[in-house]
Amino acid sequence: MRTVSPRKPHSHDDAPETTRDFERLAGLPDGPERRRLRDELVTAWLPMAERIAVRFRGRGEALEDLYQVAALGLVKAVDHYDPARGNAFEAYAVPTVTGEIKRHFRDHMWTLHVPRRVQDLRNRVRTAAKELSQTTPGRRPTVAEIAAHARLTEDEVRTGMEALECFSALSLEAEMPGTDGYALGDSIGGPDPAYDAVVDRVAVRPCLEALPERERLILYLRFFKGMTQSGIADQLGISQMHVSRLLSSCFAQVREELASADAC
Repeated sequence: MRTVSPRKPHSHDDAPETTRDFERLAGLPDGPERRRLRDELVTAWLPMAERIAVRFRGRGEALEDLYQVAALGLVKAVDHYDPARGNAFEAYAVPTVTGEIKRHFRDHMWTLHVPRRVQDLRNRVRTAAKELSQTTPGRRPTVAEIAAHARLTEDEVRTGMEALECFSALSLEAEMPGTDGYALGDSIGGPDPAYDAVVDRVAVRPCLEALPERERLILYLRFFKGMTQSGIADQLGISQMHVSRLLSSCFAQVREELASADAC
């Protein structure tokens, strides 16, 4: 037989009068009778928890999953409520259930990791934009208007607006709006080999500067002007074989100095 008392007028129509039942629960030792009364209290208050869950509908989570999270928050509220403090259970349960749902969104619904401060900015910006949309029909509120309404800086508003997009992520194969089959992944650049060339040039520069002037000229003509060994030989008045030996000597000297630098 149910032990929960009949309902009385409440701020929630579906909120039962359970003051005496909670007082009785607090005095019962752990056992079958206490667990049975606890379950009955959870069942009695479940409609209120589900009504709180409905407020969060349409935010990317299935309503049935929100019901489960709200029920978990209600169980925590029943387990931790202390009637001796004098507060009504409803006043304790509503923020407990609401907080459990918000924690669920914060911990499980963000595709990208977002710091809690940014999540708070996101919520304030979202709320302010929703409230302002009722006074600015036909257009979206500006960043300045949201900042003034939410008492934030414009930079904070922009951060919050960026966080609005972090609940879900687009596939790299998703087509970009306004394009003809251009995927999001096509806009992402790949490794630039020029960066490796920059590193190599910076590393080899002191070695090249230490070479004799003629060897530096030969390297310049060969690798920056694109001249052949025969063309270099004609310009310098030496044999092509001599140019080849000088190039090989330069290469060996530069490699040795780079190896010594790496060893240090």
